[in-house]
Amino acid sequence: MRGSPRADLALLFATRILRIFAYGFVSVTLALYLHALGLGERTVGLLFSLALLGDVAISLWITTSADRVGRRRMLLLGAALVVLAGGVLPSTDRLALIALAAFAGIVSPNGSEIGPFISIEQSALAQIVGDGLRTRVFAWYNLAGSFAAALGALAGGSFVQGLQRAGIGELPSYRAALYAYAGIGLVLCLLFTRLSGAIEAPPRAAPPGLRRRFGLHRSRRTVLRLSGLFALDAFGGGFVVQGLLAYWFHLRFAVEPAALGAIFFGANALAGISALLAGRIAARIGLIRTMVFTHIPSNLLLMLVPLMPTLPAAIGLLLVRFSISQMDVPARQSYTMAVVDPDERSAASGVTTIARSVGALVSPTLSGALLAVPALMSAPFFIAGALKIAYDLLLYRGFSEHLPPEEARRA
Repeated sequence: MRGSPRADLALLFATRILRIFAYGFVSVTLALYLHALGLGERTVGLLFSLALLGDVAISLWITTSADRVGRRRMLLLGAALVVLAGGVLPSTDRLALIALAAFAGIVSPNGSEIGPFISIEQSALAQIVGDGLRTRVFAWYNLAGSFAAALGALAGGSFVQGLQRAGIGELPSYRAALYAYAGIGLVLCLLFTRLSGAIEAPPRAAPPGLRRRFGLHRSRRTVLRLSGLFALDAFGGGFVVQGLLAYWFHLRFAVEPAALGAIFFGANALAGISALLAGRIAARIGLIRTMVFTHIPSNLLLMLVPLMPTLPAAIGLLLVRFSISQMDVPARQSYTMAVVDPDERSAASGVTTIARSVGALVSPTLSGALLAVPALMSAPFFIAGALKIAYDLLLYRGFSEHLPPEEARRA
């Protein structure tokens, strides 16, 4: 079985599920552990920012080198950095070493995807499944990650609470969770060694007259244009991140935390399931149309949420919005893989992913400032919707004629 496309596909799904489970597992207790060490809230926040900054730097380096150096080697390096973070963080109370592990290791402060893995794994998936199945496989890949994160958070909290009920102290229980995280990193290392050479980028020199920069050559201009648009989309989305949405519902309708949890569990479940429809829709109307024609209605619905007079109406509209909000994600990822050369895929995914991360850095701060002013507390919805619709229109204008191979063959 090893070396077959089916085996590689199963391994890549397994590493995705295990890794996101690990991120969710440790995210529940990471801040609690640092606080139990005596670190204040500002220091904890600084360490989290340091972890995210390190993620940008490490991911850019690894993803732009993976197609040239070897995708499996770089996945192994990423898994080793998971082990580094999970091994060092619980082993010391020295702030300098904790900061170094947060920056140089790979650990997710919020339980979501972090590190270079997704870019390289998607490149490998596109390599082994081909054009016809790429979008559908990406949809299942994203859904698997969504449920793994939820299960990981649930398991992490239950694990620590179970240890404490058994008489183990607060700090030792948190450290046990971090050591378990390192153990999962070791399992990831083992699984990545089982991948075959079929996931590697085909050897190809840059076209004459073009040099590789950030792992890109022929598709550099396309990737940079996409990166700018994706950064605009992420900047808009940063005004309505989940935490700020929850805070708005609390301010506007006095919704309690337990009810907020139920609202966003349902919203995220609908969003994950909606992504599965992307493959079927894209097969009918194309990837760019799928991205734009599902995204614009989603953001119009977002702009209507603060206009709802009652809590049930606002929740209902939000859930309808989430039921179509993620259809563009696998389509976007699939399109990026389709319009670059095979030996640029990891770099293209890495650069566009980092562009989204950078685009989303500032807007939550701006949104928080707006929420603090009662007369402007609904403004983030309108700003986010307008920016994201502008992204849709610019994307359609710039790329509607730039077809991926499977669509060009049908045209």
